[in-house]
Amino acid sequence: MKHYSTSEPVDAVVIGTGAGGAPLLARLAAAGLRVVALESGDHWNPGKDFPTDERAQEKLFWNDERLSAGNDPLPFGNNNSGTGVGGSTLHYTAYTPRAQPDDLCIRTDFGVGADWPLSFEQIEPYYDEIEQFLGVSGPANYPWGPTRKRAYALPPLPINGAGQLMERGCRELGVQTSPAANAALSAGYYQEGVGHRPACTNRGFCQAGCNIGAKASMDVTYIPLAIHHGAEIRAQSYVTQLITNSSGQISEVIYIRNGQEERQMCQYVFLCAGTIETARLLLVNELANSSGQVGRNFMAHTALQIWGEFDEDIRPYKGIPGALISEDTHRPADANFAGGYLLQSIGVMPVTYLSQMARGRGLWGADLKRAALAYNHVAGINILGDCLPHDHNYLELSDEKDIRGLPKPRIYFSNGENEKQMTVHADKLMRAIWEAAGARNVWAYPRNAHIIGTCRMGNDPDTAVVNADGQSFDIPNLYISDNSIFPSALSVNPALTIMALSLRIADRFLERHRRLD
Repeated sequence: MKHYSTSEPVDAVVIGTGAGGAPLLARLAAAGLRVVALESGDHWNPGKDFPTDERAQEKLFWNDERLSAGNDPLPFGNNNSGTGVGGSTLHYTAYTPRAQPDDLCIRTDFGVGADWPLSFEQIEPYYDEIEQFLGVSGPANYPWGPTRKRAYALPPLPINGAGQLMERGCRELGVQTSPAANAALSAGYYQEGVGHRPACTNRGFCQAGCNIGAKASMDVTYIPLAIHHGAEIRAQSYVTQLITNSSGQISEVIYIRNGQEERQMCQYVFLCAGTIETARLLLVNELANSSGQVGRNFMAHTALQIWGEFDEDIRPYKGIPGALISEDTHRPADANFAGGYLLQSIGVMPVTYLSQMARGRGLWGADLKRAALAYNHVAGINILGDCLPHDHNYLELSDEKDIRGLPKPRIYFSNGENEKQMTVHADKLMRAIWEAAGARNVWAYPRNAHIIGTCRMGNDPDTAVVNADGQSFDIPNLYISDNSIFPSALSVNPALTIMALSLRIADRFLERHRRLD
């Protein structure tokens, strides 16, 4: 791997190496730019460092304390953000559905929320490119959304036990299903600059890190490509300050590595640290916030889970966790809410399931033991649905300090009436699916997932933090590329769209950079 001097300016510093940072890092390096990525976590060796052990893999979660407030305070950690080269993709489920065109215009269609300053047609080519590069496995004919211009790179992965039961229940109710698109390989795959990756072995513990590289986390896809093209990755480098020069542009990035403060001079900064850390870093440094919108418009998908017990031997830890999908509820005809949601089957690891079950069912003693012994016979369905950007949901800096002496973020979150009505609608449908599939002891686990927003992208500098190219309205050499810039939550998993925006932001930057040259 190439190493750059800290005393000479590089072309760009990329802060964060997850779905928002890694693709653009590779793109900038491939264009010949001198780029350095700063990542707060370790650079793991999956074959050695990712055991089949949930507790050991908690090292992949962002476990620094975040303060939760509001009527529905969010738990942070395993479902919201990650640490390590690859970011949250180290432990994502690899569901990669595309947003649909109307996801981007919820304001136009329903009069609430915010439209995106981009059209589906501007994002679609990047979906095509990423699905081919990652080796996304998916069906030949996906039933929802615009007709695809390119087929998925590989055929779908096998449907696990939960998916087969969901398929059975949906068929009884007339709900259409499909094998899901997954960023995991159903066959061996080779990419120039990355090398060969083997096919998925159906080890469901990939949610705690895939140890063979079949799951397309950034550490085995875009990061190797970036290094191949000359990027430097500095792990265990936590950014604390962004230093501006007399013209108001960022000239240096200060970070802590191995307990020592280091500085990197740069021409441009790409901030890709995710919904919480991106906003926190800007607020701590009092930057890019003339609109007062940094930290605002915080959202989290409605994500109710419905679980049931079955006679069948399901073994929920086997197979790709997200096997089956339905988008029949994308815009349900009988909805009394804006937007919509999708349905997904759930594979689950034992500790994750038992901790959720204990909290969700409130069982204790002999009843808890009996329910725990049923683990190999449980299956779940969950939704992912729109969340509106309410004024009462936001991030602020608290007076409490973390171990680095920086203010801890405090995040307020309360589901609004729209999210509550959507959840009621989904609860009724998912219980009906499980009843039709033959479930007993059905129970619900209310939750929200995928934190989104805090640095909105838009056309108006009074209501947004960055423009449609991810460029700060206030600081011309600052770009943001992560889930913080989503104007709306979308009714699909966000990972693929984060990557698509990342490549688009890189391309738009390079076009401008070439013009300046």
